[in-house]
Amino acid sequence: MLNFYLKLTKAHKKSLIDKLKKAQDMGDIREAKRLMAILALADEQDMKATACILQVTVEAIHGWVKKYLVHGLQGLVSKKPPGRRSKLTKAQKKELAELIEGGPKKSGFIGNCWRSPMIQELIHEKFNVLYSVHYISQLLKNMGFTYQKAKFVSDHLNEEERAQWLAKTWPEVLALAKEKNAYLLFGDEVSFPQWGTLSYTWARRGHQPTIKTSGKRKGYKVFGLIDYFTGRFFYKCQEERLTSATYAAYLEEVLAKTRKRIVIIQDGARYHTSAAMQEFFTKHKDRLTVFDLPSYSPDYNPIEKLWKKVKQKGTHLHYFPTFEALKGKVHESLEIFKNASKEVLSLFGLYHEMVTA
Repeated sequence: MLNFYLKLTKAHKKSLIDKLKKAQDMGDIREAKRLMAILALADEQDMKATACILQVTVEAIHGWVKKYLVHGLQGLVSKKPPGRRSKLTKAQKKELAELIEGGPKKSGFIGNCWRSPMIQELIHEKFNVLYSVHYISQLLKNMGFTYQKAKFVSDHLNEEERAQWLAKTWPEVLALAKEKNAYLLFGDEVSFPQWGTLSYTWARRGHQPTIKTSGKRKGYKVFGLIDYFTGRFFYKCQEERLTSATYAAYLEEVLAKTRKRIVIIQDGARYHTSAAMQEFFTKHKDRLTVFDLPSYSPDYNPIEKLWKKVKQKGTHLHYFPTFEALKGKVHESLEIFKNASKEVLSLFGLYHEMVTA
């Protein structure tokens, strides 16, 4: 059976050639050899000579031919080798995941964040299995964990108040805005410093990237409001400090840009809640209704995500030799989002999920 040949249609041959190119691009030598063997037989090449060229046995080629005849191209696809048997059982991995999610303190460690040596010790103590500390990160990735930057949570945070906002206040605010056919605006402010902002970037190990800075602390301030229904973005830039007077002037401009009623959701900054602002809100109560977010809850304000995006596009890793250069870049970035209502609407994920739930 050494001179066994295959007759293939042009379509089948083309499929084999396309698959061979992909296997070669992926560096899958085993699969490439199988495909080349089948193509050689289709070109009436001698099986023994083909085996010699590919450095395999004739019996191996016989096996590939059988798999191709029975299963087609799928029979030639490489399967991932099973690898070594895990030292931890599924039940143990599940228990380990629960221990990790419970935090280091519950397992008797000092601190609030896990490090690889701590998890190595935990596994050894609980399951009598000793992994190399260098393997711990791979084990955790296989279990669905990722290495993430921790975030601060204020000890003033009131979970009961936050739950009340989501469960009761937000539905009432949404219903009011719909009833009045009003803009439902989430508001906040941000300052862009002339010395720039930093972010992660690629660099060779041991060579920390550097970004030139003017070192000047002067900042460009921006008031902003984004609409829950349309994604419309209102903003105003200024060089002076953020105060109740400048906040009121900004809201006057927003009111002048539309005839619609406006419902504003804001945080508890002093210049939002001052006596002067209470007078302003009372003066405009026929068109303006204001609600305050729970204290220390920036994650409930979608415009916070917008500020991050503006910094990513405009100021991260940029050098601003003059204040005018900073202002120009900030305006350029803000205009991008002023004309990107779909992207702005995508920031309301938390509130859209609650409505559709």
